[in-house]
Amino acid sequence: MLKDLEIKDKSRTLDDNCRQDMKNVKEYKYPDEDSLEMVNMLRNGVDTAYFYNLSNRINFSLEDWSSFLHLSERTLQRYKKENKHFDTIYSERIVQIDLLYKKGAQVFDNIHDFQTWMETISVPLGSIKPKELLDTAYGINMVADELIRIEHGVLA
Repeated sequence: MLKDLEIKDKSRTLDDNCRQDMKNVKEYKYPDEDSLEMVNMLRNGVDTAYFYNLSNRINFSLEDWSSFLHLSERTLQRYKKENKHFDTIYSERIVQIDLLYKKGAQVFDNIHDFQTWMETISVPLGSIKPKELLDTAYGINMVADELIRIEHGVLA
C-alpha cells in the first residue's frame, strides 16, 4: 500500500509565484521516517507552497486538483492567495498523490514514463486511466497496488 512507498528525492523547486512562500515551508517527514510527524503535519495541513510545487512537478492543472480534492478551482486559487493551509482531509489526499507519483517514478525509472502510464487505459484497473482513480483514497490504493505488481513483475 502507500505505506510501502519510498521517498528518495526531497529536493523541490517552486515556480516564481511560490518562491517567497518557500521560506516558510518546513521539511516534511514521511511515514518511513516518522509516522507521528506525518500525522502532525497532516493535522496542521499542507501549505500552498508544497501544493503548488507538487502541482508543477507532476503537471497537474487546477482542474485536475479540483476533481481529485472535490474543491472548486476558485477555492484552490483562494488558498494560494491567502497562503492558507489545506484541511486534514485534503492534505491527506495531496500527500497520498505525492507519494504515489514518487513511487511511480521509481518503478518506471522516470516521471515521464509514469505520467504516460497514468494517462493510458489500464485493463487491470477496470479499463480506465489510472489517473481517473485519484479522486478517492481507495482508488489511489488501487493504483499503488498495481505499481507494486508492476515492480515485482506480476502483470494481470
